[in-house]
Amino acid sequence: MSWSFLFLAGCFEVVWAIGLKFSDGFSRLAPSLVTIVAMGISFLLLAQALKTIPVGTGYAVWTGIGAVGTALLGIMVLGEPASPWRISCILLIVAGIVGLGVSSGFES
Repeated sequence: MSWSFLFLAGCFEVVWAIGLKFSDGFSRLAPSLVTIVAMGISFLLLAQALKTIPVGTGYAVWTGIGAVGTALLGIMVLGEPASPWRISCILLIVAGIVGLGVSSGFES
């Protein structure tokens, strides 16, 4: 169950990271509210996951999911560049996330 919490926490991190862009420096109400709520949910889920997942693994996986998801949405939604070098680096982050999960046994 902890790994499910961690995955969802990472997904909500993507929501708030993209929300920061759409909030325009917290000057737009609706995107700002979505961003703040997503932050709260993300941190609550991360806290639940870290009850049983080692903090180093959990934090790295959480930020990795957020980084990969935000980079991919940046490419797909915001028109950011999708160069082969950038995609390769995203894949390296994915490999790190999977490696940390496997080395921790996805046991919780």
